[in-house]
Amino acid sequence: MIREFSAGGVCVRRFRGREHAAAVRVKGGSVLALPKGHIDPGESAAEAAQREVREEAGVRGELVAKLGDVKYWYSRGGERVMKVVSFFLFRYRSGSVRDHDHEVDSAEWVPLEDAPRLLTYRGEREMAEAALSTLRSGR
Repeated sequence: MIREFSAGGVCVRRFRGREHAAAVRVKGGSVLALPKGHIDPGESAAEAAQREVREEAGVRGELVAKLGDVKYWYSRGGERVMKVVSFFLFRYRSGSVRDHDHEVDSAEWVPLEDAPRLLTYRGEREMAEAALSTLRSGR
């Protein structure tokens, strides 16, 4: 069994009176996901999440809190891989979703209250819920 660790972020910005989260479109635009990726050597999970938000969504955020971990299995070359993705909540500071990198098809702001319905992956929908409850608790 192989174990893989990645990190991702829910970067939240308030505009038009509502909280919005930076999300990315991948796989030809068919998948709406949160920015995430591998943790580089010497990098903490939170630093990796912050970097992935900047690279994939084009925005910079300030760390607020860890939201939780998403665990899932997949198969690669006939081997089972257990993947753990640690997600963090960030408060938007600067940048534009138009400045996303080549790894994603596009980046956009999604109303945070709609993200648990709009995001493609169940674990990421749960992280959007966690971001909502963390913000509602006043953190």
